[in-house]
Amino acid sequence: MIGVVVIILIIVVIFFSYYNAIVLASNRITNAWSQIDVQLKKRADLVPNLVETVKGYARHEKTIFTEVAKARERMLKQTDPQKKMKEANQFAAALKSIFAIAENYPQLRASENFKLLQEQLDGIESKIAYSRQFYNDEVLGYNNAISTVPGIWFAKMMGRTVQMPYLETPEAERRVVKVKFE
Repeated sequence: MIGVVVIILIIVVIFFSYYNAIVLASNRITNAWSQIDVQLKKRADLVPNLVETVKGYARHEKTIFTEVAKARERMLKQTDPQKKMKEANQFAAALKSIFAIAENYPQLRASENFKLLQEQLDGIESKIAYSRQFYNDEVLGYNNAISTVPGIWFAKMMGRTVQMPYLETPEAERRVVKVKFE
């Protein structure tokens, strides 16, 4: 009789430990996504200032400014994490076009406002990259917890059998950059 009670007690303790581990992993993923979202919002908030600074030097580049504004708007409207990251990647690509404009305007590159905005965006991009890595690390832990034995059994009892998706680097950003000196 005591042996049966001890076995049941062990099973209950294991269940609660796995239950808590799965819930905590899920909560860490939610938190990690929130951190990414905060950085994406900071980047989006800086862009209007950057655009206004660049507009003063490159008034004839209106199509680029329009595309950046549209990409920013699309990203801010998304609520689904996967779709938001896709839009954020397109927004980042549009931002690169602004920095490409700066290459044609030495006086713009020398502008203190432009330098400051560029430094702030560089810092935010680094934070976004770190946050994406942290998110993917948390997804790995969660996916491992719900897909390995005995966690898989507890995950099924909890209704948590769907693995979380990783945030992946878009194909365009995976290409090797070719440096060419003329």
